[in-house]
Amino acid sequence: MQGQPPHHVVSARTSPWPAVAAVLVGCWTVAVTVGTQTGGWLTDQVLLGFGRDRLGWLWPVLGLATVVLVGTPAALLAVLPRSAAVRATGRAWLIGALALGALTLLRVVPPVHHEAYLAGLAGVALLSALAVRRSMRRSSGSNVGTPPDATASTAADGSGGGAAVSGDAARAEAVGGPGSSADAASRAGEGPQPVGRRVRRPGPVPLLAVAAGLALLLPWAWLGALGGLLETALALLAAAALGVLAATLLDAPFWSAFAVGRPPRPARLVLVGGLVAGVALLLLAAGSGQSGAQLPALLTVPPVGFALAAFWAAAWRPTADPAEARRAGRTASGWLVGLAALGPLAFTDPEEITLLLVGTRDVPFWVAAAAGVGLAVAVLVAIGYAVLLARPTARTPNRRVAAVAAVVLLVAFGVVDLGPGQPGLYGERLFVVLRAQADLSDLPAGAPGQAGRDARAAEVYRRLVRTAEQSQGDLLRGLNRLRLDPVSYYLVNAVEVDGGPAVRAWLAGRPEVARVLVSQRLRPLPAPAGQSRGSAPKPTGPEWNIRQIGADRVWSQLRVTGAGIVVGSSDSGVDGTHPALRAGFRGGDDSWYDPWDDTRSPTDQGGHGTHTVGSAVGRDGIGVAPDAKWVGCVNLDRNLGSPGHYLDCLQFMLAPFPTGGDPFTDGRPERAPQVLTNSWGCPPIEGCDQRVLRPATAALDAAGIFVVAAAGNTGPWCGSIDDPPAPYTDVLTVGAVDAQRRVAEFSSRGPVPGGSGKPDVLAPGVGVVSAMPGGTYAALDGTSMATPQVAGVVALMWSANPALVGDVNRTRQILRDTATAATPTYRSDSPSDACGGPSNVTGAGQVDAYAAVRAAQQ
Repeated sequence: MQGQPPHHVVSARTSPWPAVAAVLVGCWTVAVTVGTQTGGWLTDQVLLGFGRDRLGWLWPVLGLATVVLVGTPAALLAVLPRSAAVRATGRAWLIGALALGALTLLRVVPPVHHEAYLAGLAGVALLSALAVRRSMRRSSGSNVGTPPDATASTAADGSGGGAAVSGDAARAEAVGGPGSSADAASRAGEGPQPVGRRVRRPGPVPLLAVAAGLALLLPWAWLGALGGLLETALALLAAAALGVLAATLLDAPFWSAFAVGRPPRPARLVLVGGLVAGVALLLLAAGSGQSGAQLPALLTVPPVGFALAAFWAAAWRPTADPAEARRAGRTASGWLVGLAALGPLAFTDPEEITLLLVGTRDVPFWVAAAAGVGLAVAVLVAIGYAVLLARPTARTPNRRVAAVAAVVLLVAFGVVDLGPGQPGLYGERLFVVLRAQADLSDLPAGAPGQAGRDARAAEVYRRLVRTAEQSQGDLLRGLNRLRLDPVSYYLVNAVEVDGGPAVRAWLAGRPEVARVLVSQRLRPLPAPAGQSRGSAPKPTGPEWNIRQIGADRVWSQLRVTGAGIVVGSSDSGVDGTHPALRAGFRGGDDSWYDPWDDTRSPTDQGGHGTHTVGSAVGRDGIGVAPDAKWVGCVNLDRNLGSPGHYLDCLQFMLAPFPTGGDPFTDGRPERAPQVLTNSWGCPPIEGCDQRVLRPATAALDAAGIFVVAAAGNTGPWCGSIDDPPAPYTDVLTVGAVDAQRRVAEFSSRGPVPGGSGKPDVLAPGVGVVSAMPGGTYAALDGTSMATPQVAGVVALMWSANPALVGDVNRTRQILRDTATAATPTYRSDSPSDACGGPSNVTGAGQVDAYAAVRAAQQ
């Protein structure tokens, strides 16, 4: 404003086109940002559902596309129109797009390393804020931050000419625009310091911002849950950094472009400036969180732009300390945006915002609910503060009233979190695999049948426990000193502990440690997800799948129904009261184990485990071996697991122990089930790598326990049998066929690393009717449905010939030799989709229960 006389006015012909252009660019910005963020998340989810790896280049490409698509028109707005307001709009959106592009690059960090992502988010946001501040200082000689005079006409009024500026130096200082004393103080790093003032107490505007931010956090405290200590601390730091970035971007030079008159007309400032600020905040929100966590922020953060406008309208009232006014506006902006961003960052785990959990009242449902309530709160805050602070006759509440409001909201936050919320920390744990693994290579052959199986199982158990106890001692003492809550395992010589990246680095450097993985933990829900139930009618005879594999002929012609055999199920649980399953439960104090929720009797919320056990041993025509017994263990909670809980159940199957017992000292290998059905896989998102469960299945095989595993539902891609334990040579891997004996398109295919043929065999897995919780039935699809039928066939074989019990290799060979042909299906006619040959699609073919039992008898 140098060189301009007081009350200088520039008149110009009014033109609406700059404002129209800004509206169009704003709509385009919103559409592109929401579209790319939603599309990127959906792409991640589709790849996850098909078992494919994340595309490391996806988010950088989407970020670059957003910068180009949004930044180009925003840059044109920033330089072409003569309207100061339109130029300020373009600058804000351009900087927001550039910041989004930088923040999006961080999503190359795998979601499992959430702490590293949050630390990077904080660093990039702070560096972006520093870059924005330096850019603004370089342009501080212009009049962009100076509010126009009362007689001026600005672009907010549709003017196509230059904005008039006031020559009243005192008024410029009060506003805090570039060239004012407040701006000079800001550039110098300090505001005016009245004599004797040592400590600045927060004024009413920042305190009102804190109150509003805490109100926005209430839905997340109610419906969400925190992660670990380090994760929560880094989320706080990242949210604070985003608040600093927003406060730097939406500083006095931005708001003064929308201030009309002297004093500025608050309605215009709130409506127009708040709308432009909301679009800029949308861009920042789109970069605030891993894939999934940014989606609720797109709803809850942008509306606070109107509240920010109200804060600046209040701060720009006549004051004796103009630097303090600008400082109050910046502080209020930082607090409000930071607290608004904190909810999605701290109270959700991005890995749990997944389509795998959609359809139940699980994390996606509650995140959507929190975002919806947060949006309503944000809108109410914007309206309330606009009425409270931005009316021409409004008076800013005094500091005491504002402080009381902030304290009340802080207390309310604590009450909600400790009351209906989920208080506490629920971080991921670390799974530490040790180098020493038990040597099981020279086990004695033993006698055939059950007695020989029990003797081998007892020796395997003894060796595994001894190896773990001898090799874990020093490590456990160090972990206990650090209070990291270690849990020991022996089936794989491993320890699960609390800890973040620092603990992980320390553990990885220890000589006895082979590698350290992240063991996932689900955060609690505000209410139970509800029990899944079926709607199919009760079967009146053997189901089509039972007839297709010939199990009904085994019952009627060979008089074999599975008596004397026990099948172990590791899954979501089992409804032990179901009429088709109640009589089959083995009973005793060592037939049920729930490491997730410590239930004392068989129960199932998800229904998956009830359905699979029903297909193995259920009565009323749904199970292959209806007179076999079953035992159960819960390794899936809400359809997600972890290496530790998968091992909890596999250890229980090798050596069951009584309720509350110690797996190391109270195991009973002679009570181990003969056959295990496993309709699950452990993908990297749950913390597994390709090798982690390999010692476990090798030990079970050595003990003479027959392990059946689902191939997975990530077909028709080749090489899609990749989640443990399906690829392992010592498990029988099962794919799915339909009623026409065609391989289901979803059925995973080989080849697998190492060259072993997978899948081994097939079984019906499309429209399979079986039990569901609450005495109901349902028809489900999946290799999960096929797998327990093969376990049931093994139960029939071993029931027919007890001498075959424990002879895992011979039993596998019989199943392969007696299988019948199935029709392969392929993704396309391309040779690259042939998977190396039909055997990697069909295996040996569909199991034939009748032929297999006949061969076992002979």
